[in-house]
Amino acid sequence: MGAQVGAGPERAGTPSSGGDFEIRVRGRIGAALTSAFAELTVRLRPAETVLYGAGLDQAALYGVLDRIQALGLELLEVRRLPGPGGPGGRNPCPEGL
Repeated sequence: MGAQVGAGPERAGTPSSGGDFEIRVRGRIGAALTSAFAELTVRLRPAETVLYGAGLDQAALYGVLDRIQALGLELLEVRRLPGPGGPGGRNPCPEGL
């Protein structure tokens, strides 16, 4: 009746500590929807909107994904970016944001 090793709410590949993420949704979202993502950096592209989140933990990431769904936005991609000290050492938010 002891605790099972590896059992828990964490899903494979999801961070329990903070990480930098790039989240892409279809279309260009307007100012009203942009304000729903105040904790993120929002970049409008011709056919999509890219949201950048720095230091998001698992709960924060799922919260953003829930908001995307609740607002009826089409999720295209979620990608974890390497941190400044991680592989490639690149800036997690392109264009120096």
